[in-house]
Amino acid sequence: MVDDNYLMLFALQQAEIAEQLGEIPVGAIITDSNGMIISKGYNRTIIDNDPTAHAEVVAIRNAAKQISNYRLNNLNIYVTLEPCLMCIGALFHSRIESIFFGAYDYKTGACGSVINAISLKKLNHHATSKGGILSCKCSEILINFFKSLRKNKKYIK
Repeated sequence: MVDDNYLMLFALQQAEIAEQLGEIPVGAIITDSNGMIISKGYNRTIIDNDPTAHAEVVAIRNAAKQISNYRLNNLNIYVTLEPCLMCIGALFHSRIESIFFGAYDYKTGACGSVINAISLKKLNHHATSKGGILSCKCSEILINFFKSLRKNKKYIK
């Protein structure tokens, strides 16, 4: 049986890498149905000067290269923050089966917090989602990151 908490710890490791690089600390992993990690990703928007380089998109790109296919059928993603609408679109187009996330995002979350893209029946692909996995740890890294920015009067450009 796959342990969602255990797998989310690997996504948190990716978030920590992002934080060390000065990125918003969000991390993601993509796994097969047995929990084997296929790819990893973390936010790279600042270091890559790419507004689409969210952790989910980076993990999708890495997985597609790893399996030599743009369709990620029967694969799952674990991400530390609820995906935004852009990332949900990418996850749907890649055919990810299930989305597992940690912290809810009440500003841009597209798995129910702001919009529930998962429930839109007119879309041609649907994934399942489960939120709140290690939510305290996933929220804490983000809260501490932004507190530190405010304290040091640094702002993300």
